[in-house]
Amino acid sequence: MEVGMEEEIIMDKGFNNQFNFTKKQIQTVIFVIVALILIVPFFFTVDPEEMAVVQRFGKHVRTVEPGLNIRIPWGIEKVTKVKVKTVFKEEFGFRTVSQGVSARYSSRSYDDESLMLTGDLNIANVEWIVQYQIKDPVAYLFNVRNVNETIRNLSEGTMRQIVGDRSIDEVIILNRQEIAFEVHELLQKLLDKYETGIVIRTVNLQNVVPPEIVQPAFNEVNSAMQEEERIVNEAQQEYNRIIPQARGKARQTIEQAHGYAINRVNNAEGDAAKFINIYEQYRRSPNVTRQRMYLESMEEVLNKSEKIFIVDDRLQSIVPLLDMGKGR
Repeated sequence: MEVGMEEEIIMDKGFNNQFNFTKKQIQTVIFVIVALILIVPFFFTVDPEEMAVVQRFGKHVRTVEPGLNIRIPWGIEKVTKVKVKTVFKEEFGFRTVSQGVSARYSSRSYDDESLMLTGDLNIANVEWIVQYQIKDPVAYLFNVRNVNETIRNLSEGTMRQIVGDRSIDEVIILNRQEIAFEVHELLQKLLDKYETGIVIRTVNLQNVVPPEIVQPAFNEVNSAMQEEERIVNEAQQEYNRIIPQARGKARQTIEQAHGYAINRVNNAEGDAAKFINIYEQYRRSPNVTRQRMYLESMEEVLNKSEKIFIVDDRLQSIVPLLDMGKGR
């Protein structure tokens, strides 16, 4: 009996010691938890693509960079993180449902955004994208109540203004890049005027077409314009082929005429000199010169004849004497 009681007393002490050790551990854990609850709110982290704006009782006191930072918790200092490295996008006239290799778009109509009146009183369906970044988080948070709505309203108003100064052909075909550039510049000026802290990265015209109801007529006009352009190009090509050739022939004819004129003048001057020379000889000795001229003329004529006849002025008919052509 006594041995059993001793064993029970020993077990009792061991149990109490074990209970006391567990109690200390619990106290330590509770202390750590309380310490964490008190200390952790003093720290916050800012991601690499973010900046944080710290307000103390609602007033902006500082802007902190990415990394681990300290604040006064319990509602004294409020931290608002702003993604300054992210490029945001606003779509007008359409909405992207899912992005990827094969993007899907909403089937809903956004004609209230995209239908615009051009300068020549036609209607164009304009779809575009505005991409922007936050360059000043303080201005972004405090200067404008709803920045996204402001960007959308300013973008739509700017696009309508620029499109309203252009013809339908300029909007749809000719000056799309120029329109996007002008919208970019004007929209940035307006955002800077309102001190929104936003910088516009790109303005891209996605799809610019006539309204669906007039699409067939517009296609016919485009076909006619393309046909006109084709005919003009063919005519210009033919012009470029024929005109230089004609100019070359004209220049050749002029050069030939010039050479012919020089040749005729030289021949005329030579003939005149020859005639004057013969005349001088004739004036000195008329009979000899006359006889020599006669013989030279007869020699020239007879050399061109195939047959030669001698004619006696007392005979009534021509009598062939010698056929000189057979001996040649």
